[in-house]
Amino acid sequence: MTTTHISQTRQRNLSTAPGRGFFARLPAYTWFGLALNLVAWGSSWARLGFWWPYTFFPLWLGFILTLDGLNVAVSGTSPLARSKRRFVALFLFSSPFWWIFEGLNVPVQNWQYHYDHAYSPLSHFFWTSLDFSTVLPAVMELVELVAAIPALRPRLAADKVRPRLPLPAGLALIALGVVMLALPFITPQQAFPLVWLCLIFLLDPICNLLGFKSASAHLLARDWRFFVTVPLATLICGFFWEMWNSQASPGWSYAVPYINAQPYLFGGPVPRLFEMPLLGYLGYLPFGIELFVMYQFALMILRMRRDNLVV
Repeated sequence: MTTTHISQTRQRNLSTAPGRGFFARLPAYTWFGLALNLVAWGSSWARLGFWWPYTFFPLWLGFILTLDGLNVAVSGTSPLARSKRRFVALFLFSSPFWWIFEGLNVPVQNWQYHYDHAYSPLSHFFWTSLDFSTVLPAVMELVELVAAIPALRPRLAADKVRPRLPLPAGLALIALGVVMLALPFITPQQAFPLVWLCLIFLLDPICNLLGFKSASAHLLARDWRFFVTVPLATLICGFFWEMWNSQASPGWSYAVPYINAQPYLFGGPVPRLFEMPLLGYLGYLPFGIELFVMYQFALMILRMRRDNLVV
């Protein structure tokens, strides 16, 4: 769906309900999502019911549906309202995306999972894949909600793929991305931050040079709002990830060199908010752009140009 179509849908949906208040514009599934989120949250933290170790997916599915309903009420459109099929596709893309990050974490070991009981390999793969499927849609729903603020709405239209990088610059960025991808495997203690940057430099220039949407096009168009809106939305999402993880089981914790693991850069562990060291939240800023780039690259591989996003 192009930016023009999204804008027309937004205007049509808002104009069909003159005088309707904000809550009246919320789709019914918003309330279902909120209820699902609250029930799963309470069950997870209070260890209620036999299902409490499996509440990550329903908690985040409820959050995603709530955000989608808020987008409808605020803008008159949303990923689910525009295309149910592409909304589901966000979940399908998300799981392999996060498995890639699990692979990138192997050498650096910046996060570790803690389980309530032993899982068989098949059970572990199923439940973790299901949980990972919520990452991309949650971030993109929040990106759309933040982008609804006029001052933060990216200037480059969502269906525009230009400007294009000069070929030498694009090839140089790809080569830099290859180096950045390799370094965490060579010097994991020093190069661990590159996990959150390497795929941007490696994949985004490829998308740009081949005529697909890219973060590079926003940069070349001096669309600085894109580089504020996407990181800000991801940081907000990160707050909820860490908050809901803080009392959950299964859950995760962090061991980041120089930050909260030896050798310490600041004489001792950096203060944390929930399980995440405060400085660790900086990793969420490029992470949203990295997800955007991975999504565009996957669509390019599948020869699909419609991404159902507003950025």
